[in-house]
Amino acid sequence: MATGTEGALNPVMAFALVGALGVGAQWLAWRLRLPAIVLMLVAGLVVGPGLGVFDPSRDIGDLMSPIIAIAVAIILFEGGLTLNVRSLADAAPGVLRLVILGAPLGWLFSALALHYAAGLGWAASAVFGGILIVTGPTVIAPLLRQARLARRPAQLLQWEAIVNDAVGALAAVLAFEVVIVLNSNVSPGAAAGDMAFGILLALGLGLLSGWGLSSAFRRALVAEYMKVPVLFAVVLLTFALSDAVLHESGLLAVTVMGVFIANADLPSYDEIRRFKEHATILLVSGVFILLAADMDIDTLRTLDWRALGFVLAAILLARPLTVLVSLAFSPVPWRERLLVAFTGPRGVVLVAVAGLFGERLTELGFEDGARIAPLAFVLVAATVVLHGFTMVPFARWLGLTGAEKPGVILVGGSSFATGLAEALHKADVPVLLADPNRSRLRSARDAGLPTFYGDILSEAAEHSVELVSYGSVVAATDNDAYNTLVATDLAPEFGREHVYQLKRARQESRRHALPASLGGRAIGGGHGYLDLTRMMTEGWRFRTTKLTEEFPIEAWRKAAPDAVPLAVIGPNGTPRLVSDENGLRAGAGSRVVALVPPGETATPAG
Repeated sequence: MATGTEGALNPVMAFALVGALGVGAQWLAWRLRLPAIVLMLVAGLVVGPGLGVFDPSRDIGDLMSPIIAIAVAIILFEGGLTLNVRSLADAAPGVLRLVILGAPLGWLFSALALHYAAGLGWAASAVFGGILIVTGPTVIAPLLRQARLARRPAQLLQWEAIVNDAVGALAAVLAFEVVIVLNSNVSPGAAAGDMAFGILLALGLGLLSGWGLSSAFRRALVAEYMKVPVLFAVVLLTFALSDAVLHESGLLAVTVMGVFIANADLPSYDEIRRFKEHATILLVSGVFILLAADMDIDTLRTLDWRALGFVLAAILLARPLTVLVSLAFSPVPWRERLLVAFTGPRGVVLVAVAGLFGERLTELGFEDGARIAPLAFVLVAATVVLHGFTMVPFARWLGLTGAEKPGVILVGGSSFATGLAEALHKADVPVLLADPNRSRLRSARDAGLPTFYGDILSEAAEHSVELVSYGSVVAATDNDAYNTLVATDLAPEFGREHVYQLKRARQESRRHALPASLGGRAIGGGHGYLDLTRMMTEGWRFRTTKLTEEFPIEAWRKAAPDAVPLAVIGPNGTPRLVSDENGLRAGAGSRVVALVPPGETATPAG
């Protein structure tokens, strides 16, 4: 296990440890409902400076910096892939303000905090202040997944994090070039020319790569199974070429490339994006473990009370002032402004870029450059822990999260779907009934149920339906193929375990049968659309029955042997749909929603 250095891990074991810790922390966070970023940070600190088991600089060596650089480039590219301009809708004015006004204001306020609170010189403050523009998509993405924010504040945070990541890196480059000009014989004209050329090259490479890939994919010049590998190769090439001309400009190039592809309307775009989302989760986990494990305790001990003052100033003054001034007199509601103002977690880009420029400033003779890396890490740790634990309750207090109880979307306005929606609605479960046929929604509207007139898979639904308020989907139309399409398309959004559809009609010929790998879980007690419609016509009705210690699930089943259980509402009001595969499980205090035939009550006798 050891290599030439006593106690060192060989690179293979080191990478295996990083993968196990990163994915393990994500899984444990999901099980315990804790912020994943916090657990990854703790895991890295424990195995690194805590126990001394893993030292990335020792065990990985010179590969450490390029690994982090490539990982950050892929993360930013994947973030760019999520930035579809059409999805902005009413969030566009806020995003523009946060980028155009917020970036320079954030640079200014952060530099002031660094100089007056942390005690850094103006040179180090200007360079580090530019880096502090970034808020970190590596941290925002997991937080948004956990918080289930409403659409507009989520878009504001996501767009700002991804776009300003590239802007912040370039701001640091600009400030560093100014420092070089003031402390060397380099002429201002030459430095400005190099900077402008590097930025223009980054923009050009990003646009050219995005256009070239989009054209090749659309014209079928790349085989389907080769699209993701080609994508990865072009991302790395674009990043490397741009970065070779101007340091950190590669981040801008890959972000522009991702945004271009996101808005190119590629037919296989969803598959590409989902694969890269999975890769990004692995990369975010790995990079966080690496950076946390690489921290030096002796370096952290050099930080004094001024470091605490800087962290407080950055969180409570610089960030809120930047956002509130940028969004002043904008159409963004004040609640959303407050949430964005007090949500500014920093991530791996900040630590990676800060370490690089800290070393360069030290080489130029600025001794306070050595304090940049530990200050960056302390700020990242503080914001990750703070926002990891406070963002959800703060957003909930402001009324900007999805419903406390995850609701149910029912697709199809049949009598069965309307009846189930009405039963869930009466049990205080949020519901939405969707159908592209307005007449089929008439009964639901008469019953006072929330409805969406249109295709649930349409762009209009994406813009007008707050999906974060719902935790499950039931595809219950009379078209098996469409039900399967809805379940398959929405499975990545809700999780495959929360997507259901009615039993498919049996096909006599295999050539007409849909693959079993597509679609969602079966619901309806083995009954298809025609059976359930017939049962409703014959007088079957939905009943909600509360289970107690005296009337457990076994007694309920005896009281209503023919009833079709469809949902269980837990004591806390959270619904769980009953699939045909898993059967019915419910304890005392739960309520069972079932379709009951005439003559059966599904209630305790007597």
